[in-house]
Amino acid sequence: MKFKIDGFVLFIIAVIGIAYIFPHWGMADSKIPIDTISAIGISLIFFFYGLKLSPNKLKAGLKNWKLHLLVQLSTFMIFPIIVLAFYPFMQTEDQQTLWLAFFFLAALPSTVSSSVVMVSMAKGNIPSAIFNASISGIIGIMITPLWLGPFVTNAMTDFDFTEIYGKLILQIILPVVIGFLLQRFFGDLAQKYSKRLSLFDKLIILLIIYKSFAGSFEGDIFSAVSLIDMLVLFLAVLALFYIVFYLTGLVARKFKFSPEDQITAQFCGTKKSLVHGTVFSKILFGNMASLGIILLPIMIFHATQIFILSIIAGTRARQL
Repeated sequence: MKFKIDGFVLFIIAVIGIAYIFPHWGMADSKIPIDTISAIGISLIFFFYGLKLSPNKLKAGLKNWKLHLLVQLSTFMIFPIIVLAFYPFMQTEDQQTLWLAFFFLAALPSTVSSSVVMVSMAKGNIPSAIFNASISGIIGIMITPLWLGPFVTNAMTDFDFTEIYGKLILQIILPVVIGFLLQRFFGDLAQKYSKRLSLFDKLIILLIIYKSFAGSFEGDIFSAVSLIDMLVLFLAVLALFYIVFYLTGLVARKFKFSPEDQITAQFCGTKKSLVHGTVFSKILFGNMASLGIILLPIMIFHATQIFILSIIAGTRARQL
């Protein structure tokens, strides 16, 4: 069985390399208005997201509530609680920064496109996958900052819930609502050009990643992260994925889900969104010097989940 390296992962690596060589392009005094472009791009991403939300599919998806409850609890409760259990063991400032980065990953919503693609490959319940992946992004707008708030406050003295939710409303919620209201007029057009819109999403994500890593490289933040830390981070990402994958599968079998629903529960309940991760990091952490480190776990998780689930999806598909 042949596996292709996800092209987007390669672009992320390339952008990090560019940030290392040319960090000055991402500085505040740069002639390139990256912050302005990113802010406009974020709003457009979620406007298009609202355009692609189908009211009929969302209504139809409400019927399978046990599956939806398991997926959302896995995404917003099981993940954070597992990582939260390790917080008392973080003694140094560097350890706390890495833990915060990992907890940020754990608090993020699920991703839409790859969840649906993987469930489809594994012959799972596609309508429920679409519902859960779509609703997860909306729930995450409210839940993720609540999880992060107490811990980001310790790292950033200027963290303000009022300001954070103000940015979320203006940059994310309002564009989603406007897009959703216009869905009946332009929804089909958004679906038709879905691949091109996805390309736009990725370009904005790459821009935010560049900006984040440029600031971290310029401030020499990564000098505090050793190769051992990186190895531990990678192993921790693998462990977290497999623990949640096992738990969601165990609960799904306990409640006698159909094989299709079990696949959807495990595939949607273990995904984390790089789109939301980069966007939320910009809003929650601002221009925090260690923003590059904050994004490391979600980028590792993004590549890992695609690789592992593609293997599992192929195996499940042959079994059904």
